[in-house]
Amino acid sequence: MESADELTDYELIYLVGMTFQLLLGEFVGRLDERGYEEIRPIDGMALQVLKGDGATGTELAAELGITKQAVSGMVAHLEELGYVMRVEHPSGGRRQLIQLTEKAYVHLDVAGAVLHDLESEIIGRTGRISMYTLRMTLAEMIRTLSGGDIPPLRPTW
Repeated sequence: MESADELTDYELIYLVGMTFQLLLGEFVGRLDERGYEEIRPIDGMALQVLKGDGATGTELAAELGITKQAVSGMVAHLEELGYVMRVEHPSGGRRQLIQLTEKAYVHLDVAGAVLHDLESEIIGRTGRISMYTLRMTLAEMIRTLSGGDIPPLRPTW
């Protein structure tokens, strides 16, 4: 049986990957237009992890699935740009806590608005029911593949 759209004949992992790539590219482009070209996608993921109380470098590395050395460079970059600061850990000792600055929270607000606008545009083209079905299907796939233990989004691609 021939499908109405030849893309439906592609492997699922290709379709999901291409969708992610296109959405991320559009999202990053729109953030760049708003003056955030210095923030890379991995930096944005780190900011999400650090929301609230912050985290140690070791905790951030574990959440992102990257090395502590990579986190060290990332934190130095974000600190230089004014998005994070290192503070003394509440438990004392040599440990430091990495926390977001006000500038980072402003960025997260802008990024959230960009994501909502992008999703609204997609819903405008595909329909709310189609988006709802996609979300439900993806949520079911995630729960099935993860055994119900929802993993963090990690940059392992």
